Amino acid sequence: MALEMVLRNKLKEKDILLMTHIVLGYPSLEDSFKIVETMVDSGVDLIELQVPFSEPIADGPVIVRANQRALQRGATVKACLNLAERVVRKFDIPFLIMTYYNILFCYGVHDFVSAMAKRGLQGAIIPDLPPEEGHDYLEAMKAYDLAPILIFSPATSDKRMKYLDSFGRGFIYCVARKGVTGADTNFSTGLDSYLVRCRKASSLPLAVGFGIKERANVDFLRGKADIAVIGTETIRKVEEMGVASVGDFIRSLSPVNTNSLGGVEAEGE
Repeated sequence: MALEMVLRNKLKEKDILLMTHIVLGYPSLEDSFKIVETMVDSGVDLIELQVPFSEPIADGPVIVRANQRALQRGATVKACLNLAERVVRKFDIPFLIMTYYNILFCYGVHDFVSAMAKRGLQGAIIPDLPPEEGHDYLEAMKAYDLAPILIFSPATSDKRMKYLDSFGRGFIYCVARKGVTGADTNFSTGLDSYLVRCRKASSLPLAVGFGIKERANVDFLRGKADIAVIGTETIRKVEEMGVASVGDFIRSLSPVNTNSLGGVEAEGE
């Protein structure tokens, strides 16, 4: 089933979904599997799996360190794709690849997209590849029925948002502020007005990331976005307190969701 339809079906039961992010190979490949398992058990709805790269330009220091350590410990592209296949087969939620264009270029764009499709991945986030330079990637994603996730930012004009949306599938990733991952985000009326612009520009589900650290941030997004993205803070917990800290952190973020019938689901177990 196409990613957008999977998400829309989930949104019939929850008014906001949780998407988490890990760096494959950090702290190790086996630890990455354990983190995914814990995240799924804690109720996340989809996960982006980052294939580590030496210069992750959209990421802040926490994720940069995780990329560097994963590479130092031998996390190759092949090993990461094989781990991705393992989690796709084991867990019944959508998984996406997140990485940088250099990885696709060196692997071969068509071959990389084909490898994702063969492993059951549902889409990809390539933050440094604009549509103007991504024709081969977009064509390959279309051929394999995978979702290229396009990115809006507060600096994106309304006209540019519409242009980006014309290439997007699955959902739109709305960066909550300028800059790299991991810094503080001001969850305020300024973010409200930005998300109104995003909603006008796209009919796809909206995911919001950069700076989500606690349940209050997730609750702020209720009714404004469809997916709350938690990235840096989980990796920070692993860095500071170890893999075992992930479950409690994710459960602490789980909102009380109202379903389509107006009832209320219990908080994450």
